[in-house]
Order: sequence, then C-alpha cells, then structure tokens
Amino acid sequence: MTGAALAAVLGSAGLVAVTAPAAYAATPSDEVAKLPISSFGAMVVDDAQERVYVTDGRMSGSGASAVLVYNFQGQRVGSLATDQPASGMALSADGATLHVSQSNRILTFDTATQARTGAASTPYDVTCGREVAVAGGKTWFTETPYTGGSYCDRPDNIALLYGVNGTSSTNTGWNSEGRLRLDTGPGAPDRLVMGQAGAGNAANAFLATFDASGENLVRGPQRRFADAEGKGALDLKDIAQSADGKRIAVADAAYGTRLLDAADLADAPVGYQPLPEGAKASAVAFSGDGKYVARGAAASGSTSDLLIQPADPADGGAPLEFAFEGELDGARVVPQGLSWAKDGSRLFAVTSDGGGHWLHVIKPPAAQYDSRFTGTLSTTPTKPVVGEPLGIRGKLELDGPAPAEPVKVEAVRKDADGTQEVAAAKVAADGSFTVLDVPDRLGEATYTLRFLGDVTHRPAQDVTVTVDVAKAATAIELTAPAEATRTGGVEITGTLTGQGRALPSGISLKVTRTDRFGTTGELTSASVAADGTFRIKDLPNKRGRTVYAVSYEGDALHSGSSAEATVRVIG
Repeated sequence: MTGAALAAVLGSAGLVAVTAPAAYAATPSDEVAKLPISSFGAMVVDDAQERVYVTDGRMSGSGASAVLVYNFQGQRVGSLATDQPASGMALSADGATLHVSQSNRILTFDTATQARTGAASTPYDVTCGREVAVAGGKTWFTETPYTGGSYCDRPDNIALLYGVNGTSSTNTGWNSEGRLRLDTGPGAPDRLVMGQAGAGNAANAFLATFDASGENLVRGPQRRFADAEGKGALDLKDIAQSADGKRIAVADAAYGTRLLDAADLADAPVGYQPLPEGAKASAVAFSGDGKYVARGAAASGSTSDLLIQPADPADGGAPLEFAFEGELDGARVVPQGLSWAKDGSRLFAVTSDGGGHWLHVIKPPAAQYDSRFTGTLSTTPTKPVVGEPLGIRGKLELDGPAPAEPVKVEAVRKDADGTQEVAAAKVAADGSFTVLDVPDRLGEATYTLRFLGDVTHRPAQDVTVTVDVAKAATAIELTAPAEATRTGGVEITGTLTGQGRALPSGISLKVTRTDRFGTTGELTSASVAADGTFRIKDLPNKRGRTVYAVSYEGDALHSGSSAEATVRVIG
C-alpha cells in the first residue's frame, strides 16, 4: 500500500488518511470486514438493534440468497434467508420492520427477532434489482421489467414505481427510462425523492420529490440539470436528505456532490468544495445528528475516496479525507455505499476493488481542539545556498489531549520554478520541529508550513518564511614550493572544491603570474580533473618573489573563488 507523505495506515485494514491541502491527517478508528459477495445491492443501518444489513444485489442466476447481518463492530452475526436474489432494502420509520426486495417479492422481517413476517407480490420476476423506500408510512419500490443481467443497464429500459398494499403491489403511474433511485429521510418522513439513473447524458436525467402522506403520491418540485447546450446532465449515483429535511445532496459522477434546497431543488446558497481531482462521486450520506456529511467517490491510487466533514458547508471546517488502497480494504466507495449510525458515532462504508467488497466501520472524532504555530520561524543556515541542506525551525502548539502518535508538519516551497512539496517533519513532545529541504534554485523561495490536523486537532493556520537562496561557495587550495629555479621551473598542484551541487565538468581555471617588478601576465589555464585536482607548470623569466594567482569565475549554481601562492625564484 502507498500513501501521501503524511498518510497513516490504520491497523491491517489499509485505510489511508490522505493529507491533501486543507484536509485533516486523521487516523480514526476503523474496523473492516471482507464481505462474501461479488456485487453490492444495498445497506441499511438499524440503530435500535445495532445491526447493519447488506445485500449482494445479484443480477443473474437464481436460487436462495441471504441478507448479511453485521454488528456495529463489523462482525458478522447472522443472516436473513431469502428465496431468490435480494437487492433493495428499507427500514420502517419505527425501525421494527426491514423490507427486503428479492426477485419476485418484497419480504418483511422483524428486526428484533430476525424472523420473516410477510411478503408482498411484485408484478415482475426480475433479476435487475429494485430500490426500496419507506415514506408516508408506506413501502415503495422500483421495477425494471426485464430478465437477464445484460438488459438491466440499457438506457431505454422502462422503469416503474410501485407501492406495497398488503400482500400485493400497486402501480403508482410514475415511470421513466433507465433506472430509478429512491431516498427518504427522518427529517421529512413523508417525502420520497426519486432520481433517474443509468439513462445516459442524452436523457438529461431528472430529480423529483413526492409527498407520500396521502393515499396517492403527489409530485413536488422536479429538476433537470443540463444547460441549453445539453451540458451538465446528471449522472446520478446516490441521494441523501439532511437530518432536518431542508437539504438534499446528490452524488453526481459528472459533477461531484450537489447540495440542493429541498423546497425547490435549487442549488443551495453554499455548496461543498469539489472532490479531489480525478475522483468521481459515488455516494453521499448525512449523519442522523445533523453534524456530518460523508461523500464517497471512485478514485485511483492515493486520491481520496471518502470525505467526512461538517454537514453545513458554511461551517468552514476542512474534511477528513481517506483513500482506500490495496488488497485489504478495496479501492473505492461503491454507489450508495455509505450509511451512518443515527447519533453520528459511526459511518459504515462499503468499498470494492471491482471484484471483492469490504464493510468499513469508521468512527469520526468526537471533539476537535485548536492548534497553532507559535513564535517565529528561523532558518539554519541564516543565509541558505543552493544545493545545501536548509533547516526551518518552529513550534506547534496543540490544545486538548496530547496526540497518541507524533504529528507532522508539512511544507511546500514556492520559487521561480513553481511549487514543490517538502518532506514532512515530526513534531517533538515539546512542539518543536525542523523541516529540512535542499533548495535547488537561486533567488527568493517562500516556504509555507502546514499542520493539517489529526483525529482530535483542527488544522493550524499556515505560516510562511521567505529566504534568498544564494550560490554555493567554492574554494581553491594550492600546494607550491617555497623556492624554484628559472631552469627547473615551478610546479603547483591544487584542488577546487564546491558546496551544494556537483561542480560542472570541464572547468578551466585562470592562472596569472606577477613578478617582483609588479608585471602581471596570464598563463595557460589549468584544467580541473573529475576529482577536482589540477596542476600548473611554469618557467619564470625573472628572479625574486613571484606570485601565482588561480581563480574560478563560478557557474550558474556556484560562486567564484581564488587563491595565491608565492614562490621565490632563484638562479
């Protein structure tokens, strides 16, 4: 498994908390169970019994199936037998009855005893799967009247909406093409939200609400999302209603997470920030306590697949971002694969890698404390040079309980070449840290330091420091004889060294000779070998004190340097 610089692998589950800009680097508690299914149908959370129900949504084959039952710790505790493959599910408003769709009936189960209590017929015996919802005290389900998995996702398929009436079903008269998705919520128990999915962009898919309080459904506002040019059509994956019933969130694979006013389906005044680049929305769910929203996505690599954040986008809180990677936790959140415990203490997420499926039980932080950078940032050395290590020292202060594991400070460097990430630095118990970098460009560089938060601490306000990166120093060292003769000549050896980046090859050093009369002449330049050494030979024509000067003019990354050697010429 891989992750970003501050990623933390949680146990053996493989959940990675991604430290994207303005996101928490969190490590919430995570339990994970490998689901014995090859496809996913639906998930329902029963708070009263602390049970999570999962169906496989099988779209082919026949024969007995089962609704998988897990507890709130992610442990499998049983199953509910069905005669045929099961798909959609819904819980009654009082939580006492679980409604389960199988290919030829809508079954009911007592959630306390797990016993089957009834069944209602359906107009078709299909394997395309159904959506099931409870609104206005009645049960509703969708129909795609075709058999055979290859037909189920045809955009021109008719999709029908039925209601349950005792042991039979009644056609509501509402229908569409493609598939239909349904949603209800405790904040508006009489409202049924229906959206068109799988119909393709050309259909300009709709979203509509219905009042289910009376004998017949009464349609409320509806909306299609494409503009006059046909762009922006809805690619619906999931629907969720806020705890107070005032907002409807839509997971739109073509757009992201849409937040709408439930009264008219217009865009909410403030929406959620975009999902990470490359992530396509697949699921959305509000916690029952109204505090959180979870947004699931399909993304590759270390790009976030799950964001947990305040339900109110005006809150301004940054999201917890997670990427599911590897063979132990799936690779993405499946459509409709998110559901909360009513009190917001747990988020249940179903992930898939295209074949296997996993159930994650995630516990968001119960409280968040402030953090801040204190004092001023200092650098060592005071005057940084290109190619040499630079240390940026500072201090981070954390309110609340001390973190269980050392937290880290991230940094980015911005110079004329753009913005580069810098390796994160661990924060010591006293809050001190040192970010290390090796600047590779001359001129001004601005370092921005960030603490992205952890499971109990909010992000700190970024701090910056700007430095002027200079050329690296060079030095010339000479070894010369104290005396020499005009006939024997003078031989001087030397070494050119440089800090920072390696010196370029093919360097030639300027060599001059000044005799005792003050006359200076330039000699043949000295070539520097790969190891930095060079040799100078000369036949001086004057006796007496003679000064040899060797200089390097410098290069793009190194400053120049020079050295002198004095030789007494005799004879």
